[in-house]
Amino acid sequence: MDSLISLSIAKNYGCFPSRIAICGDVRVLSGFQKPMVATKKTRTTIVNVASNMVDERRLVAWTSVRQERWEGELVVEGEIPKWLNGTYLRNGPGLWHLGDYGFRHLFDGYATLVRLNFHHGRLVMGHRQIESNAYKAAKKSNKLCYREFSEVPKHDNFLTYIGDLASLFSGASLTDNANTGVVKLADGRVVCLTETIKGSIVVDPDSLDTIEKFEYSDSWSGLIHSAHPIVTDTEFITLLPDLLNPGYMVVRMYPGTNERKVIGRVDCRGGPSPGWVHSFPVTEHYVIVPEMPLRYCAQNLLKAEPTPLYKFRWYPESKGFMHVMCKASGKIVASVEVPLFVTFHFINAYEEKDEDGRITGVIADCCEHNADTTILDNLRLQNLRSWSGEDVLPDARVGRFRIPLDGSKNGELFAALNPDEHGRGMDMCSINPNFLGKQYRYAYACGAQRPCNFPNTLTKIDLVDRKAKNWYDEGAVPSEPYFVARPGATKEDDGVVISMISDKNGEGYALILDGTTFEEIARAKFPYGLPYGLHGCWVPKN
Repeated sequence: MDSLISLSIAKNYGCFPSRIAICGDVRVLSGFQKPMVATKKTRTTIVNVASNMVDERRLVAWTSVRQERWEGELVVEGEIPKWLNGTYLRNGPGLWHLGDYGFRHLFDGYATLVRLNFHHGRLVMGHRQIESNAYKAAKKSNKLCYREFSEVPKHDNFLTYIGDLASLFSGASLTDNANTGVVKLADGRVVCLTETIKGSIVVDPDSLDTIEKFEYSDSWSGLIHSAHPIVTDTEFITLLPDLLNPGYMVVRMYPGTNERKVIGRVDCRGGPSPGWVHSFPVTEHYVIVPEMPLRYCAQNLLKAEPTPLYKFRWYPESKGFMHVMCKASGKIVASVEVPLFVTFHFINAYEEKDEDGRITGVIADCCEHNADTTILDNLRLQNLRSWSGEDVLPDARVGRFRIPLDGSKNGELFAALNPDEHGRGMDMCSINPNFLGKQYRYAYACGAQRPCNFPNTLTKIDLVDRKAKNWYDEGAVPSEPYFVARPGATKEDDGVVISMISDKNGEGYALILDGTTFEEIARAKFPYGLPYGLHGCWVPKN
């Protein structure tokens, strides 16, 4: 078996003949030069990456980034608030081509980190590829070397297939392509993440340099974790799915350490494996652990060609559950059956109290896809690039779970507002971070102006009035709207919303909306269109 593992690792590091280079000659433009879209002199850095394989004038959101890096000051139309000082970082898959080979799924692409630095009304943009081992190996060998979301390295013969399976079980062949999220830890470190634990990479928020792997110092085993940990000034909480003894370990890490300590464990109540936990919510006193009937599937994981649900399988007979764990004791205070659900992203959660201040239940909100799993296969790049104009985006809503803490066996799931308010599209959400785990009113997300095949609006959700305000630019694909609160603000929506837009003309721009009115206050055109990105974080100026 050791020889098989060694063979697989050799394969994964690209010890095979190459085909076509994915990177051109490196060319650095140093000194102070005129940026492509600004009138002021600034430093511009360019490294060519790949030739595009689709019409970027129409489909820049799904087209590989033009070059490995760029930096320059942008011309601002409108006025950026002077109080907005800091850096917005956005992570996401931005390179879907290896030579003449194109990846299949949105989630497969190699990570591209984009930086918007705001300083007294000025804006400097930069982007750079994250230098994971998966990216560097592919760049060197011109072929896929690690298992991505839907992609598996090609097996030359049965022996290499067996070796790949051995390296899969050890984790050696799993990707470290940190292309999903980026978080700022309380101690100042900035970490890019994906669902594999090895895909945790520390980056410099100013230069976007890849610094090092984020290595956990504890002895907890496992290969995967939630791609969206809960990060505050006092703690880092995440879930570790247990695929062998189906359940979830809930762990906490304190600032300045790399050691995860166990809060408690949740055993699954249904199905042969834990449900997918891309994200989860918390309240002031509790961690809410969702058990979705879309469950990890070992058989699908072992297949060389992807199934429509990729590494998962839909088990409606296993039912859906929500578990509530006390942060202090690790005890399960509620475990209820809920209607079947499908969600990638939870929005927020908070505790319900009676007139005497006693906690009677928990509310947890998410972007819920009406228990429809087809959204996963809709995100294949072929589907995104070949849209015919029909309305094919599956419906979604703000799904609200009500979990009683009185010992009841069942919880509720319903729409928190009429989904038509946001075009029956709902994903990629953010809130005012000061309201994390607390009762809140506003959420910002991507909605839909139909017909469409992908969320194409920005929407501000009012959960009290049950209304939505929507921003829409025909043909544009906006990324996650990220809310930044104004320093000293007392109102929940006093701040700005930042999003990056890939538009219909193959171009793109940074967009700043007023958090209260949801009207545009500024935009800044990019030198060229950037591909669609996923999640971001805010790094305030020290």
